[in-house]
Amino acid sequence: MLVKEQIEKYIPYNEQEIKDKEMILKYCSLFDDVLTRSNEIVHFTCSGFVLNEKKDKVLMIYHNIYNTWAWPGGHADGETDFLSVAIREVQEETGVNKVTPIVKDIFSLETLPVAGHVKHGKYVPSHIHISVSYLLEVSENETLKIKEDENSNVGWLPLNTFLDTITEEHSKPIYRKIIEKAELNLV
Repeated sequence: MLVKEQIEKYIPYNEQEIKDKEMILKYCSLFDDVLTRSNEIVHFTCSGFVLNEKKDKVLMIYHNIYNTWAWPGGHADGETDFLSVAIREVQEETGVNKVTPIVKDIFSLETLPVAGHVKHGKYVPSHIHISVSYLLEVSENETLKIKEDENSNVGWLPLNTFLDTITEEHSKPIYRKIIEKAELNLV
C-alpha cells in the first residue's frame, strides 16, 4: 500500500492525531522523498510500543542521543511496510527475536521534533520525524541485548510508572495517549 494511502486510511484517536495527520498528508504532497533521510526537513520513522504478555511492562531502550528511556524505533529508509520496519527496529535495538503485533494496523501517529545533534561524528540538523507506531508484544523470557551504537540500556519498565523515567517532556503526552489507547484495545 502506498504511504499516503496508509495515512489516509488511519483513523485519528484524538485532536493531536487529527492535526498531525493533516500535516503528514501535506508533507507527503509537498515532498516526494519523505521515506528517506535525504529529506532533511521531515521523514518517516517506525516504532514499536512493546508490551509483555501480562501487559503490565513496556520494553524500552535508553537512547544515547536523547539521553532518556524511549521506545525502540528507526527510520523507514525507503521502505513502505512500516510494521516490518518497526519489528526489525525492535529486534535490532533490544536483541529480542520474536515480536508479535497486538494490532497489525498503525496504532499511533504523530509528528515529533528532533533537535540538532551529532550522530556518527556528523551534525544532523533539527528536523521532524513522521512517527508511525505499532502496538507489539514480546515475551519477558527473551534475552535482551544493548545495541551500543544507539543505546546504553534495554529493559522492561513497569507500565504504570515508566513515565517517571522519561526526561523528554514532549514525549510524555504521546506515551500517555498510547497507553490509554492500548487499554481500550486490550479490554
